Amino acid sequence: MNISQLHAFYKVIRGRAIALITPLSPEDCCAQSMMEASPAKWHLAHTTWFFETFILERAEARFRPYNSVFRELFNSYYNGIGNQYPRPHRGLLTRPSLEEVLAYRATVDQRVLDLLDRGMLNPDQCALITLGLHHEQQHQELLLTDIKHLLSFNPLAPSYTEAQSVVDRESPPLEWLAYSAGLIEIGHNGKGFCFDNELPRHLVYLPDYQLASRLVTNGEYLDFIEDGGYDNPLFWLADGWDWRQRQGRAHPLYWRWMDDAWFEFTLSGLRPLSRHLPVVHVSYYETDAYARWAEARLPSEAEWEHAAQLLPVTGHFADSEIFHPSTPQGDGLMQCFGDTWEWTQSNYSPYPGYRICAGAVGEYNGKFMVNQYVLRGGSCVTPPDQVRASYRNFFPTDACWQFSGIRLARDAN
Repeated sequence: MNISQLHAFYKVIRGRAIALITPLSPEDCCAQSMMEASPAKWHLAHTTWFFETFILERAEARFRPYNSVFRELFNSYYNGIGNQYPRPHRGLLTRPSLEEVLAYRATVDQRVLDLLDRGMLNPDQCALITLGLHHEQQHQELLLTDIKHLLSFNPLAPSYTEAQSVVDRESPPLEWLAYSAGLIEIGHNGKGFCFDNELPRHLVYLPDYQLASRLVTNGEYLDFIEDGGYDNPLFWLADGWDWRQRQGRAHPLYWRWMDDAWFEFTLSGLRPLSRHLPVVHVSYYETDAYARWAEARLPSEAEWEHAAQLLPVTGHFADSEIFHPSTPQGDGLMQCFGDTWEWTQSNYSPYPGYRICAGAVGEYNGKFMVNQYVLRGGSCVTPPDQVRASYRNFFPTDACWQFSGIRLARDAN
């Protein structure tokens, strides 16, 4: 991007976060429902902290922090920067108020835009702004997933947004699409922005394999439940079976059995469960167990990227403002982008030749490459310009508050 484009991009992305909190009260923005989630107010402040710490502090000749205490309060995990306020206690930060956090954002934004307008930033600093804006988009997605988890605990089943019409019709039959063996390339192709964990592009050999043409539906997952899938340890990894027992889990996270029928909690409140919509909010454990029951497996991330890399990056994303998966249209390989993140069987690990970036920014991705699995494709709460075929999301095996779903794979033979 040139300076003018970066200026415009900055204003658009930062403005989206403010639009996302418009339906929320100050009380909504302060609460934290679990350690893995953060209050909306903290997301707003942390993304601002990124620009203050990595841009203003290094580029302003007479830099002064907005509030010196914010350096610790809103530092997420950057040990190279200094101490961090304990993650499980973020919901205890009733001060600063939401109003002050918004003032913090406005001040930092104006100072960043002034530096851009005056041509005071070098190419490396502009690249850091671009990184910060993609980081902001990740937190906008997390803001929605975290708010959904918070609201789900309220017996009033409150809505974040008014109910929108999702595409809810009978899904096309699941077909198995065949892909031939060969030496293929995966990783970012050098066009446009990418995170460092998408590099370097490298060769992978794939045997013949097959992918399901669409995501698994609620109805298909309900068949697994009714067939005793949650009660049969033969379908589960040992660690997954222990997790299921500890949690008392017998269905996906936001399903509710009420009045002799299944309902699903959504960002538009409780809805009758549709058999046609993709199942969502399932952990890696649940996804793997379902795949075993279905006599299939999960795709590797190389298989997923090989199949998706020639497809247009179009689908059901956050810009629809529906914030719930829909049924697919068309034929061939469907729903690769949007609707739900798709678990793969691949550990989140570095690509061959990967090198962590120098300095504190190097803590962004590399230090998390252990005990997590890769997800691909984006979801209905992902900003559309955030996703590409090489994008690698990652979560631990028990994570299910994210919009994660299931695409099956199997060996060709």
